[in-house]
Amino acid sequence: MLSNWNKWMVKRHKKVRLRCQKGIPPSLRGRAWLYLSGGKVKREQNRGKFEELDSQAGDPKELDVIEKDLHRQFPFHEMFVSRGGHGQQDLFRVLKAYTLYRPEEGYCQAQAPIAAVLLMHMPAEDAFWGLVQICEKYLPGYYSAGLEAIQLDGEILYALTRRVSPLTYRHLEKHKIEAILYMTEWFMCAFSRTLPWASVLRVWDMFLCDGVKIIFRVGLVLLKCMLGTREKLKACQGQYETMELLRSIEPRYMQEGFLVREVLEVPVSERDIESEHHVQLKRWRKNHGELHWKSPPRMHGARAIMASEPPSRQDLRQNPTIIVESPLPPPQPTPQLQKGEKKAQLSHIPATGCTMANVTAAQLWATIVYFRMIFILLAFKTPYCLEQAHSQQHTLMHHCQVL
Repeated sequence: MLSNWNKWMVKRHKKVRLRCQKGIPPSLRGRAWLYLSGGKVKREQNRGKFEELDSQAGDPKELDVIEKDLHRQFPFHEMFVSRGGHGQQDLFRVLKAYTLYRPEEGYCQAQAPIAAVLLMHMPAEDAFWGLVQICEKYLPGYYSAGLEAIQLDGEILYALTRRVSPLTYRHLEKHKIEAILYMTEWFMCAFSRTLPWASVLRVWDMFLCDGVKIIFRVGLVLLKCMLGTREKLKACQGQYETMELLRSIEPRYMQEGFLVREVLEVPVSERDIESEHHVQLKRWRKNHGELHWKSPPRMHGARAIMASEPPSRQDLRQNPTIIVESPLPPPQPTPQLQKGEKKAQLSHIPATGCTMANVTAAQLWATIVYFRMIFILLAFKTPYCLEQAHSQQHTLMHHCQVL
């Protein structure tokens, strides 16, 4: 599939989506994420850019904040468990490179878990370009100053809740609980800090294939499961109780199989999100004026990203992941000899100059002849013939030793 990525995305995209919904195999997940996000194409089109950014010093203020956040990212994972280990070093390199790549945006703390999840599946350079694609294509404006994009998506989630779970919507409206209070970490970290690890991987498989609608669907499923019945709402008599309930979601609702099944059944499409986006953007402009941060248009999944920036065949070429260099020197070419030279060399070879390979072959042939004689003579059961066979075998072995 990856070797013919362009054809699969254009002609058999439904098969790619189905594979992502079933779960990408762990051995292919890193490469698949890089292809889905468009990070592979971005890397090929900007060769040497990461090394250039990595060699620069960076803003001391940004670097200080990044260093403080390194030990907070998956502290129990083997990659990030030790301070100053290779995992934390690569995470620092990726985040620093992004602040240099987008100095007007800078560093946001929610980018650290995104980069950490990517680093668990790919090298630092690939993780950097994956982070660039998520920040620019999937979640544009999420990590900019003012967080206006996340506030807009909070209003979109609030409006979609009314359609998916009216009971949940009425409860949130009654207690004046704005979406920004509970969905900020969900969306900005792509649920990497909320869900169990197995569920995070399955959500990301679908998210990088189909875009932000998967993030909206996961949020709607959790809201509906936690606040979608009257029995549950009896325990939430106010804003504080409701927020505490949403901070401690029941494990059964976050279980991998249940969550994926529910997410696929939520009736929310890209068109629904874009339609609601226009409504909320018009309302925002009426209440707050124009957006201070003009982010690029959001791409809804891998197919939209590929259509917006068609890759060349060179961009999608697969490079070897591991290159092994042999410590042995390359073999020297055998000089070609003329006919006269060959005869002269052969005439100087002594009669006893037989190689070990030839001796082994002669011994093998003698053994085969011996056993063939034994099988033939056994049919006649003649002691004399057997004695002659033993004598013949010893003679043949003697000739091999002489050679």
